[in-house]
Amino acid sequence: MLPPWLSSLFLALWFASVVRGSALTTAIAANERLCFYADVDKAGEKIGFYFAVTSGGSFDIDYEVRDPNDKVLLDGQRERQGDYVFTANTVGEYSFCFENDMSTLTEKLVDFDIMVESEPRREASAKPGQVADHTSALEESIFRLNGLLMNIKRMQRYFHTREARGFSIVKSIKNRLFWYAVLESMGVIGMAVFQVYILQTFFTKTGRRYKV
Repeated sequence: MLPPWLSSLFLALWFASVVRGSALTTAIAANERLCFYADVDKAGEKIGFYFAVTSGGSFDIDYEVRDPNDKVLLDGQRERQGDYVFTANTVGEYSFCFENDMSTLTEKLVDFDIMVESEPRREASAKPGQVADHTSALEESIFRLNGLLMNIKRMQRYFHTREARGFSIVKSIKNRLFWYAVLESMGVIGMAVFQVYILQTFFTKTGRRYKV
């Protein structure tokens, strides 16, 4: 028989292995539709879907989620970010699509995460007093830590999105200031050249010259 701490360790490793996910960053060009797919092996699995527009335009995008029967589960237009969890009732391939249809020139950069989770369910005991016989304190701590880690992950996503958007805004302002300084310099140079030309016309003798 395995020691309690070793069985709890195996439980934690198994719990981590039943979560399948992919965190990606993709660029979506103007008038482009881009789709990603996730497979669900059995009905009842949880699907987590998160996205955030980190740069480009007004930081908005159209999105759509469909099940294997091509039924729309989630959709939205001009959304800046979203965080959803839903139950997959159909086995098969789920599609997650982004569409940058509102932009004619601007490219959008989108961070997104698709997670398929088979969360282990502990069966309730017949009597409340028997809970301690089936679940150790270490196992309870593991489940609590998992919930806390998920909250930390959400907070990291939030701050990462804020940082990326702030960097994009600063970069845009920097480019505008650069071109404004270039145009201002060209205007000053052009004005100086024009003033020199005007002064030359004042001191240049014009007209016909006659010999006496």
